Amino acid sequence: MSDKKIKVTLVKSLIGTIESHRACARGLGLRRREHTVEVLDTPENRGMINKISYLLKVEQ
Repeated sequence: MSDKKIKVTLVKSLIGTIESHRACARGLGLRRREHTVEVLDTPENRGMINKISYLLKVEQ
């Protein structure tokens, strides 16, 4: 498939969010506020990013 990566940064705290949103952040590899990870551009990762987009900053 494609080797494209997306840079994702957690900009808001997970405190007070619902459990499924916290699970999405963990699934993307995000551990704490201002933590940045690079994930593969797959439909699964896109879905998690879309679900918690209000917590993230996304760069190509």
